[in-house]
Amino acid sequence: MDVYGLIGSPVEHSLSPPMHEAAYEARSLDARYVTLEPDPDRIGEAVAGADAIGVAGLNVTVPFKQDVLPHVEPTATAEAVGAVNTITFGGDGAPEGHNTDVAGVVRAFEHHDVSIDGQSAVVVGAGGAGRAATYALADAGADTFVANRTVERAEELAADFSALGVDAGGLGALAERVPEADILVNATSVGMDAPDTSPVPADVLHGDLAVLDAVYSPLRTKLLRDAADAGAETVDGAWMLLYQGVAAFERWTGVDAPVAAMNEALRGRL
Repeated sequence: MDVYGLIGSPVEHSLSPPMHEAAYEARSLDARYVTLEPDPDRIGEAVAGADAIGVAGLNVTVPFKQDVLPHVEPTATAEAVGAVNTITFGGDGAPEGHNTDVAGVVRAFEHHDVSIDGQSAVVVGAGGAGRAATYALADAGADTFVANRTVERAEELAADFSALGVDAGGLGALAERVPEADILVNATSVGMDAPDTSPVPADVLHGDLAVLDAVYSPLRTKLLRDAADAGAETVDGAWMLLYQGVAAFERWTGVDAPVAAMNEALRGRL
């Protein structure tokens, strides 16, 4: 039996186990998915220990996505984003660290037939999700602007991705940028704890937008409701969550993911 798992804190309410277990069942794989909360001061030992006992792969969630970087060999994407959310074992050297959040963003838009290359994109938020979304869009060919409450943080992110032509500013720039944009991503937690709040004023949304909200609880955030009212294409956060898991599953197993089964299991828990 192959054992895969998730390390983070907390992990008891994670939606990854049902999603991955549904994939193993659908593909008749002898595998299990477990959740672990390692000592924050012993992350290197946790990764090495998982490797030593034959764990086939790990997902990584907050607060350890950056902490594991010194203990893996990151891919170019993971290194650029500065975070690892998927680890593969079994090679001769250090475990490989991947960032499938980037694939989650791209494949969520692809699922909704939204083109990225050559489009104008706005990302709200310069934290971990913002970095992944910004890299995903800019690397796929979008002219990308990052807006953040703390302007300096957005500018630092843009500087990290200067080779991709990323620009940045404060939230006040949304009034100018969003009406001209093709793609909008909310990579903040706004709308999660206060369902009637949105990071983007409703009056700047328009019918030619595709809007992805990384928040998946609730699924229909105020931003997505406002976007739908404006005639925009809406992509809820569960699609990003699904496709980062799909990418991890396929990397670990070498098998095409049963996307429908994983999606059904995920949404059944939301």
